[in-house]
Amino acid sequence: MYVHFIAIGGSAMHNLAISLLLKGYKITGSDDEIFDPAAARLKKYGIFPEKIGWDANNITSDIDAVILGMHARIDNPELLKAKELGLKIYSYPDFIYEQSKNKKRIVIGGSHGKTTITSMILHVLDTCGIPCDYMIGAQLEGFEVMTKLSDDSPSIIIEGDEYLTSPIDRRPKFHVYQPDIGVISGIAWDHINVFPTFENYVEQFQIFADLIPDEGCLIYCKEDEHCIRVAANTKTKNKIGYSIPNYSVDEQGNYLLHSDHKDYKLQIFGRHNLLNLNAAFHVCSCMGVNKADFYSAMQSFKGVNKRLEKVYEDKEKALYKDFAHAPSKLKATISALKEKYPNRYLVACVELHTFSSLTSDFLKQYAHTMNAAEEAIVYFNPHAIALKKLPPITEQQVLNAFANPKLHVYSDSEKLKQHLTSIKWKNKNLLMMSSGNFDGMSFESLFQSV
Repeated sequence: MYVHFIAIGGSAMHNLAISLLLKGYKITGSDDEIFDPAAARLKKYGIFPEKIGWDANNITSDIDAVILGMHARIDNPELLKAKELGLKIYSYPDFIYEQSKNKKRIVIGGSHGKTTITSMILHVLDTCGIPCDYMIGAQLEGFEVMTKLSDDSPSIIIEGDEYLTSPIDRRPKFHVYQPDIGVISGIAWDHINVFPTFENYVEQFQIFADLIPDEGCLIYCKEDEHCIRVAANTKTKNKIGYSIPNYSVDEQGNYLLHSDHKDYKLQIFGRHNLLNLNAAFHVCSCMGVNKADFYSAMQSFKGVNKRLEKVYEDKEKALYKDFAHAPSKLKATISALKEKYPNRYLVACVELHTFSSLTSDFLKQYAHTMNAAEEAIVYFNPHAIALKKLPPITEQQVLNAFANPKLHVYSDSEKLKQHLTSIKWKNKNLLMMSSGNFDGMSFESLFQSV
């Protein structure tokens, strides 16, 4: 089968392209920009585009299917040529559904924790020798490709993003997958450019829950009032609510799970990760994994890249980076660091990078989210706002929105770097949170040089 990818450089798209190549498909692709790690991985497998940019000549009648990425626009010349030739055009969620429609589909949804929960499930199933297909948006240790579509696995684990499916399909991705087992980890308003009100956003999770068939199951966080409301209103019959498992934190900051008179020492930490763990447990239980095997397997789970990832630590200080950018994620990530290091001064720094976070009407959602840190810093790049065609915001607007008297705000990355390097780091930790990269700032060199 010959498949062409429009916007092959995306995180999910390039992984799907590589997995299909390994399955024996002929693969080509195009994009107007491709960055590492996608660029390096596509080059490794020999499917990096010969030239960067869109070209209608890439589309020929011998192509069996075109997979369209969200990054492409509706007037993309390759998309228009594919329509003209009458080629089959899929979004990647559509394609994954087509490849898995005869399998049991376990879809992990929620405003936060999706990647971590999916990663935990895959780690446990791999440890226990239970085969499954999967699609996840992050690179995991021990997994070469983050999409697997086999002919023989009876089930597939899918990270179910609520964002739109493609430029020509305005459905949320996690609706397309048609879940047999669905997880909702939490609901906190995001993607304001697509879901203009919180009520409209919650409605997408209600639709997701209602898609689960009678023989399926909804697994939801019962510590989230919005999840409780969705579960109460869904027509789905089988529902499992989960909360924080029994745990403690020892003097070294290690998290211990307590179950059946045994203690299981974890490498992850934070109450939000324990909620993620319990969601993963209920999914794995539905797939035949018993509690003792699950907890034993979780002891070797090291976490996910950029999710509370430890970059540097010595006896006096530690540096962590996290993907957190939405209000609820900031609060949970800061809380996790404070619980693990209760006697350390915490400097927490977030980059406003997403469409929602750079929208003046949404900024007020961040009120008090960084209060638990001894020092809070917010950075935003005015150029990023201009690229998103949003009205400019000011440092004073950010100060007012976060409602935190300890807050520093920067819109110049050099000034931010100067601030961080001026801090005396003895008995202090640094937490850098962003879905971007702080304009290419090297966290490691920054921290080790002070």
